Amino acid sequence: MRKKDAADKVMGNLCLAVQRLQRCREFSLLMPEVRVNVVYALPGASTPSEVAAVDGRITVVNGYPLASGLPKWGGSDHMARLIIEARKYNPDINAGVNFKCDESIIKVVKKYARDKKLLFGWIDRTREPDGVSKADGRSMPWKMKQLVRSGGRMPDIFYEGDGWGKEPLFVALGSDANDVVRMAIEIARRYARSIHG
Repeated sequence: MRKKDAADKVMGNLCLAVQRLQRCREFSLLMPEVRVNVVYALPGASTPSEVAAVDGRITVVNGYPLASGLPKWGGSDHMARLIIEARKYNPDINAGVNFKCDESIIKVVKKYARDKKLLFGWIDRTREPDGVSKADGRSMPWKMKQLVRSGGRMPDIFYEGDGWGKEPLFVALGSDANDVVRMAIEIARRYARSIHG
């Protein structure tokens, strides 16, 4: 596939995925303080500028998720670097979405992962070495290595526990933006049922 065709496919898929997420009121319950982004990388992406993401992230307006801006190349740094690093362990990973993490959400996601036969993982940020956490760009390789070491392969969904100044977050990984948004929506609906009865 030519690079332009691949770029069009990534951007089209991401736009549709964001539209689906914006229609899911329940996903607002999973909105973290740092907000949400959905990212989708080009084949062979090696820098954040080759990863499409929502410019300004996704927030909540009138009870629904709402993209602050349009998807664009280089729209995320952190999530883009996460996908690029995760691909070193599983080349089928192209996309990801982050969302809120707390004890009640962990229970729902663990059951979801069991039901869907997905590998669940977590990172203990309190074990992150000082030389890694304080050096720019060194944290992501350490985190991905910990995930693979603990589960034998890159998990489909994982959370990062609290670290100093870090909000705990879930990340779902998948083949494309629609894949990860489908997971996020299914989890959000399960979570909404768990708290509303």
